[in-house]
Amino acid sequence: MTSVFIHNFGCRVNQAEAFDWSHRLGEAGISMARDWHQADWVVVNACALTARAEADVRQFLKKIQRESPGTRILVTGCLAEKTQEELAHNSAVLRVIPNSLKDNLVAELLALAGTGQRHQDRSVFRSRALVKVQDGCDAHCTFCIIPSLRGKSRSRPLEQVVECARAVTERGYQEIVLAGIHLCAYGLDQEPQKSLLDLLQALVAIKDLRMIRLSSLDPRLLPRPLLECLVTEEKICPHFHLSLQHASEPVLRRMGRKSTPAEYLEILNFLRTGRPEASLGADIIVGFPGEEEADFIFLRDFLRDSPLNYFHVFSFSPRAGTPAAGWKQVPENIRKKRSEELRRLSREKNLAFKESFIGRELAGIVIKKRETSFEVLTGNYLKVMVEGRPDLRPGQLVRVVITEVGPVISRGRVS
Repeated sequence: MTSVFIHNFGCRVNQAEAFDWSHRLGEAGISMARDWHQADWVVVNACALTARAEADVRQFLKKIQRESPGTRILVTGCLAEKTQEELAHNSAVLRVIPNSLKDNLVAELLALAGTGQRHQDRSVFRSRALVKVQDGCDAHCTFCIIPSLRGKSRSRPLEQVVECARAVTERGYQEIVLAGIHLCAYGLDQEPQKSLLDLLQALVAIKDLRMIRLSSLDPRLLPRPLLECLVTEEKICPHFHLSLQHASEPVLRRMGRKSTPAEYLEILNFLRTGRPEASLGADIIVGFPGEEEADFIFLRDFLRDSPLNYFHVFSFSPRAGTPAAGWKQVPENIRKKRSEELRRLSREKNLAFKESFIGRELAGIVIKKRETSFEVLTGNYLKVMVEGRPDLRPGQLVRVVITEVGPVISRGRVS
């Protein structure tokens, strides 16, 4: 049987696309390999958000070529959209499929690899279902290349998303993760216009769907009715990750983001008060062009004093074709120093947040088996190792009592 390994770089949207591809390939008789060394084909769903992301993709392609030169490679994703001609001349790459043709990926792979006896082992790929509901972005922040690679915002019809959620629930998934390049813009491009709130209200009505997790949220598109839904609907996981990017108003204006720290704080306080157990995270860019020491200090103090319990810190990476790439850059050594300081602060806040749950019981999904233990992901995004329960299985909904916490993995027992 032909086998395929899908390797994702970057965002949750790429992961959701790969989740869908794996199911459709399995239905057509393609086996999903657990390791790329064992695969006949490797599909690389590539990222181009930062220079580091591009470098990681190229390094992986070289590794395959070096260690398994007979493996056939198909590259798609944002890097394929950005450097299609370059990748087409890479002798290790058999096919390049840009984002604009991603919908044809499964059909093209089947035409190349053939089909076999219907087969689907969901445990090979994911224990939680990822559902892509939106693609593209109309925001055009001054630092971001994604609108040029993903195109305008396009929302999947609400009825289609609900049908997909029902289908994965019938396949046994207890949790779905909603993914979108600009998730909070869901439905705004449709006629008649819909919203993320409309979608959530339709999804929570699905009887057997137990947990709904949201990917990144834009604070500019979080109206009060949506916020109230997030804090009152029990099926929505208490885990909210916001694309804040910065807190200094001068920097936010240069980024092209019409937000203020006061608005950020109001949203974060509302979420913390409404869901005290919620994990609150943010994307933060450090060293944006024009970021003065005072801007950084304001950002650091805002993050320290805010209800956020973790943040993903990105050192600014100029992307050709964006306005910010042509502006005077903050020296690399300063960007690195500031990034390290914020990452240290994030680790400290996140550990303190986890420690507050010792002895408490939380709902979670068994996401993988690790030798004699199982890893559980709680609704508020704590990774918990459970020992001595060989009866557990990936995808199972359980309740765990946290007994010990660490910087990455905590420990607990199933109650």
